[in-house]
Amino acid sequence: MPRRTSTPSNWIVATMTAAIALLPIASVHAGSATGAATEWTQLANNAQLIDLLKSSGLQVDNQLTQITQLAEQIQNQLKIYENMLQNTAQLPDHIWGQVESDLNRLRSIVDQGQSISFSMGNADDVLQQRFKSYADLKTNLPNAETFSNTYQSWSDTNRDTIGSTLKAASLTADQFDTEEGTMSSLRSMSESADGQMKALQVGHQIAAQQVSQMQKLRGLVSQQMTMMGTWLQTEQTDKDLAQARREKFFKSTAPSTSGGEKMKVEW
Repeated sequence: MPRRTSTPSNWIVATMTAAIALLPIASVHAGSATGAATEWTQLANNAQLIDLLKSSGLQVDNQLTQITQLAEQIQNQLKIYENMLQNTAQLPDHIWGQVESDLNRLRSIVDQGQSISFSMGNADDVLQQRFKSYADLKTNLPNAETFSNTYQSWSDTNRDTIGSTLKAASLTADQFDTEEGTMSSLRSMSESADGQMKALQVGHQIAAQQVSQMQKLRGLVSQQMTMMGTWLQTEQTDKDLAQARREKFFKSTAPSTSGGEKMKVEW
């Protein structure tokens, strides 16, 4: 799971990937939202940056809605598996394969939330560096924090919550931090009914946490996009006013030169 740094590079493609990705939600991983962005950062100018901001909010909101819905589906499905396991000695291999798939998708959901917070936090960093009017904009965030800091706080809280849930089951975050680690852990846990139940219970708790955390993240993104919209509208109003003044200046009639003394040729 990526941790956002204060360096604002890579945010443009990161935001595009998080906001406009055409891949199915379950197959988008954190790396796709933070990698291979250098050339976009170099090519994009301020006008492109602003145009991207104007179009990204709705897509990000829609993606977070889909992620939340998927987390809810996984949460409900894992509960069904728990009930099945209570009535049998051990889940059969073909059912456990579905459990592994759902838990791996859950890991992907966690990654996607971290990627979106990383991307939107970097967007805030870039705007503050490029536009003084944005940096001076006052917000209603607590303790005069920036959105960049708020996203980092959300990310840290989310990671810590997941870590505590795993620790309570004698597991570590590293075991579920990558697809390889997740699958290896699940294979070990599948060898006993107790291990299967532990995996299902942990997965159910993490899924419930992600439903709540994605709703909080969606609220942050909405608040950020509202503030950006206010700033963009103010910027556009200033541009329109300046353009109107220029047009008025160049369309104005030059002052008349008649009525003064005429020059005469004297011999």
